[in-house]
Amino acid sequence: MSNTQRITRHEDGLDRVELNPIFSRPGEATMLPKFLFPEEESLQETAYQIVHDEMMLDGNARLNLATFVGTWMDDHASRLYLEAADKNMIDKDEYPQTAAIETRCWRMLADLWHAPDPANSIGTSTIGSSEACMLGGLALKRRWQHARRSAGEPTEKPNIVLSSAVQVCWEKFCNYFEVEPRYVPISEEHKVLDGHGLEKYVDENTIGVVAILGVTYTGMYEPVAAIAAALDRIQEATGIDVPIHVDGASGAMIAPFLQPDLEWDFRIERVASINTSGHKYGLVYPGLGWVVWRDITALPDDLIFRVSYLGGNMPTFALNFSRPGAQVLLQYYLFLRLGRTGFHAVQQSTQDVALYLSSEIAKIPAFELWNDGSDIPVFAWRLRDGYTQNWNLYHLSERLRMKGWLVPAYPMPADLVDITVQRIVVRNGFSHDLAFSFLADLREAVAYLDALEGPLPAEGQHSGFHH
Repeated sequence: MSNTQRITRHEDGLDRVELNPIFSRPGEATMLPKFLFPEEESLQETAYQIVHDEMMLDGNARLNLATFVGTWMDDHASRLYLEAADKNMIDKDEYPQTAAIETRCWRMLADLWHAPDPANSIGTSTIGSSEACMLGGLALKRRWQHARRSAGEPTEKPNIVLSSAVQVCWEKFCNYFEVEPRYVPISEEHKVLDGHGLEKYVDENTIGVVAILGVTYTGMYEPVAAIAAALDRIQEATGIDVPIHVDGASGAMIAPFLQPDLEWDFRIERVASINTSGHKYGLVYPGLGWVVWRDITALPDDLIFRVSYLGGNMPTFALNFSRPGAQVLLQYYLFLRLGRTGFHAVQQSTQDVALYLSSEIAKIPAFELWNDGSDIPVFAWRLRDGYTQNWNLYHLSERLRMKGWLVPAYPMPADLVDITVQRIVVRNGFSHDLAFSFLADLREAVAYLDALEGPLPAEGQHSGFHH
């Protein structure tokens, strides 16, 4: 509990925050309700201290090896963030320069991702990559509907083809926008969606195939070129032409710098749209995604709203309306600050740490790597089959949490649910020094668990993974 407060339960059953007398001021209430509006005002110093102390109860972001989301930016970025806190991204009439910078950013991404003509592409910022995915999916659905109606065909049963290891935002897309998901199960032989057996899932109602550049479970790339080649064969055999959306939430800001010769983007003609997270390996604080279409024909015009807002006529394609513009400005700051050389240096540094960690973890007899972090700086491992009956990866995750490390353990997706893995996400700011400290704590935790003379209870264990 923090120094300024403690939580008490009163006869009325309402939880309250009780101020430490050292921090209370004469005339101020010494108890504040947690779930009701206080009757009286508090001094700003008091309110600040309460919220400040509440935040202290969160985990240490630098030790969180579970999240993909950026948790560090430099002092100049933090200063810019504060200066831009009042910018409303939707109000392009009031903040025209912020709107112009948004356009610069997605044009830069269109060029980075090899759009045939970046000046003829179209894109937008979003509140995160989940919204960007949904916009990409909506464009696929609407294009399919237009094509079907033009051919006099029904449009009642759209489907989309995805890996069983897809991020949960795609499940939401299918649910919210009434599209049948067709999941291609991953396996030991096919650890990602790679085009194998794709013809079993694609038909005339398929609006598109989602290829993931950096699967959330493991960080592995799905080979977009191989998926496109499989779709080429399907078109040759059936005449069905199916586009690809690349979910590059993480990998779209890694591959251009670390694997520049890998063809995954608009160099592949079937790729209609790409999304990424500015707040993941785009290195910005939480709250920013991007989606770019290869050209203006890939985004149906009837999805774009033109609204009169605060004195201007404004085109918009978004699921949200008012939202912060600060993250867009931070993204532009980083594009200017780092350039291609700087982004390569930062991403290479994180991958070097990931490869070092995975190589050291592979040396521990208890573990078997699923992948090594050579795609995005993310990797997973499992407990070696038959190694022990006394503990599992959930127990190890709990032991590491005692030292402050958040390393999730979770089952793999459908058809591999009997396999439990742990995953590490290496982000900007996780140094080799921190990696050394983590490995020391990991080895200590494994040694403790190996010394057990009997099995730990496994009842009530649950995944620490919320992808």
